[in-house]
Amino acid sequence: MDSTFVKYAFTALIALAIPATPAAAVEQNCRFIQAKPDREACYKRQEEELAAKRRPAAPAGDGQTLETLRQMRQEDEAVYRSINNICRGC
Repeated sequence: MDSTFVKYAFTALIALAIPATPAAAVEQNCRFIQAKPDREACYKRQEEELAAKRRPAAPAGDGQTLETLRQMRQEDEAVYRSINNICRGC
């Protein structure tokens, strides 16, 4: 085999393995805690962290969204008025 190919393959393997290890390490830390209350607290912390990551981000500006919707509605009404004024079949 070509040594250049082996170097690139090894580098790609390392690059793919590095991001996966912290998540697995965090998950395994709780398993090895001997005291039951501490282990349960660890699991609870992990659950809260996962819930926080899965929670959708809060909307940035509700006032801005409402203003945008109001402006779009006004523009739509103007388009509908202009369409109704078109003579069809004249």
